[in-house]
Order: sequence, then structure tokens, then C-alpha cells
Amino acid sequence: MNAETMLETRGLNAYYDESHVLRGVDLDVRRGEVVTLVGRNGAGKTTTLKSIMGIVRKRSGSISFEGTPIIGLTSDKIARKGIGFVPEERGIYATLTVAENLALPPVVSEMAWPLDRIYGLFPILKERGAAMGTTLSGGEQQMLAIARVLRSGAKLILLDEPTEGLAPVIVDAIGDLILEIKKTGVTILLVEQNMRFATRVADRHNLMVHGRIIETMTNAEAIARENDLLAHLGV
Repeated sequence: MNAETMLETRGLNAYYDESHVLRGVDLDVRRGEVVTLVGRNGAGKTTTLKSIMGIVRKRSGSISFEGTPIIGLTSDKIARKGIGFVPEERGIYATLTVAENLALPPVVSEMAWPLDRIYGLFPILKERGAAMGTTLSGGEQQMLAIARVLRSGAKLILLDEPTEGLAPVIVDAIGDLILEIKKTGVTILLVEQNMRFATRVADRHNLMVHGRIIETMTNAEAIARENDLLAHLGV
């Protein structure tokens, strides 16, 4: 692992019961990058994120974060190392207000965003501070989920399908937010089906097929092969 590499997996295998889902995943994410995992449904993208986060416990191979092995740690200890996970279902506490959701995360690093900085990037969350989680739109929930991990001080965000089910104008807004977050030095590993969104925000792309990363591309390479990739992804 070189000095720029923040996250590294080598020969990562993962299982759900007897089902062998990840088959030797080698992945590198460098500090300050936005890197994607792209592939068809069932390729193993979300399982990769959950394996890194320690949610999938039946694994083999190695996972290192900032040069330290983390494969044996529980999810809460991994979070305290500075990795934040935003699941596709967003994980908002529906019976709490926006402000209460933001107050919950423990601060895990010096990169924790104060509330005024959160509200500067997400003004809608300040406006809706007293609103219950159940009343938020899909886009507002996504913003709150991302804001929560920034509030904790996550250095690396694992972001699972952030544009799923959102209107195009909200997808554009989420893209703007990711680019702004990247400018602050936060690193993002992104699972995304929308290639046009992915190529707008990311530096590199990893193509997953049947539990393996079969190719890594620069953003320029992915843009040049957009039609080929869309056909491969079946979208």
C-alpha cells in the first residue's frame, strides 16, 4: 500500500450462508478520489461495501484502511476508524427530526463537520430541522444520510446507489454535493448504476462481473466507452 492509498482490498471473498458472492476482489481507493463500483445487479457491488464495513462477516482475504488491517473489526470499530456507510435505504431515523438525526453520530475524527458547515452545504436540512424523518422526500433523505456521516468526521464514505429512485433534477443536485464534498478532501467509494452520473463525479471506475473486478478505467476511458458500458450494464 503506497502513501496515497486510503483503502485496499486483496483477494477479498465474501459469502451469504453457502453462497460465494465476492470472488477475490482487488480494489484500491486513493486519498481524495471518488471511485465507483459499476456493474449489473447482483455483481457484488453492495456486498463489497458491506464487507469493507464489516456488515458481511463471512469473509476472507485482506482489507486495509490507511495501512491498518480492518477485516477482523466490528462495524462500530470500523466506523470509529473514519469510514462512513450510506446504504441504499439511507437509514434515516424516521421518528426523529432532521436536527436529532444530525445530533446522533459520534465524532470519530478531526474531520467532523460542525453544524454550520453542514447547513452551509445542505441549506434544506436547516430549513427542515424540525421535520420528522418520515416527512422528508427521497432527495432530502439522501442529503441527510450523507450529512450524517460528514457530521461524524468520516474520511472515507461508502455510498450505495445515491441516485436510486430520484428525479433527474435531484440527481443533479446530489452530483453537485458529491463534487463539493470531494473538494474538502473526503474520499468516496460509490456504487452507481447511472453511468452518466458516475462519469460526472468520479475519477476512476471499477467494472464488476460475477463478484470480481474485471477492469479498472480512468474517467476519460469510461466516457469514451460509454455506449459499450451502457450495453454491458443492460441500461
